[in-house]
Amino acid sequence: MPGTPPTRFVYLGPEGTFTEAALRTIPAAERGLRTPARSVPEALEAVRAGDADAALVPLENSVGGAIPVTLDELVTGSPLVITREVVIPVEFVLAARALTPLAGIRSIAAHPQASAQCRNWLLANVPDAVIVDVLSNAAAAISAAAGEHDAALCAPIGVPRNALTVLAEKVADHADAVTRFALLSRPGPIGEPTGDDVTSLAVSIRHDQVGALLAVLTELAVRGINLSRIESRPTGVQLGTYVFFLDCTGHAAEPGLGEALQGLRRICADVRFLGSYPRHRLTPEAPVASPRGLSSTDFTDSAAWLTRLRQGDLA
Repeated sequence: MPGTPPTRFVYLGPEGTFTEAALRTIPAAERGLRTPARSVPEALEAVRAGDADAALVPLENSVGGAIPVTLDELVTGSPLVITREVVIPVEFVLAARALTPLAGIRSIAAHPQASAQCRNWLLANVPDAVIVDVLSNAAAAISAAAGEHDAALCAPIGVPRNALTVLAEKVADHADAVTRFALLSRPGPIGEPTGDDVTSLAVSIRHDQVGALLAVLTELAVRGINLSRIESRPTGVQLGTYVFFLDCTGHAAEPGLGEALQGLRRICADVRFLGSYPRHRLTPEAPVASPRGLSSTDFTDSAAWLTRLRQGDLA
């Protein structure tokens, strides 16, 4: 977003987690002030209250799916917008206070999500170890360093901070697992398109309208806008009412997506704009060409043609 770049960052803590590792990939965050929060709501409330300029929180994991608390927080309270996404590989390490044979490990501290993503590896390599649930990856590393457990399943960032020794690297059942994080700020003028952007929305459909969800998808499809993710969450108001979270290719400043946003505004009970921001790719990919008649140039040309028509210029 234009304007002064953020200098005060809050993130889902504690220190030594994948969220901190993701935040430190952002140059401004590496230079700025970084403060851990105890929960996603606490992190986002710090931004809303003006106590922080931006918050980094997990949005989804390629194995476990979306993070429900983050989605719920995005549609409650005053609006926040995603200004950047960060995608990092999720590679756990098994670490202990000293080099220890795997066969000698009897207890391993692990966050439940970490042990779930490494279940098969743990069964194959440390079948006799008891997995003890802890509140975070950082807490796992701290407990191993304190000698409370023989080893920890933790993020690599937690190893040097707790003077641990790595017993096994890249511990995971899914070698390509990644987690996607969202950097959220208070709303402001949107930036310029980069040519490879994502726009995130939260839409509520009209429940007395037959085919309401199909109508939402049609507004995007007829303009050649690809829907890369759709996720539903209950509103909490009554059974059967949902908010749909959409990730679309494109940027709100582009005419095609702009038309789609207008269409969604007309047909939906509510549309909350969650941001247009550059897509984070772990590996470079060639851009996908727009279908014939659906590029930004095509939309601009057709709008100019309609303006001339309304002015009586039929040449």
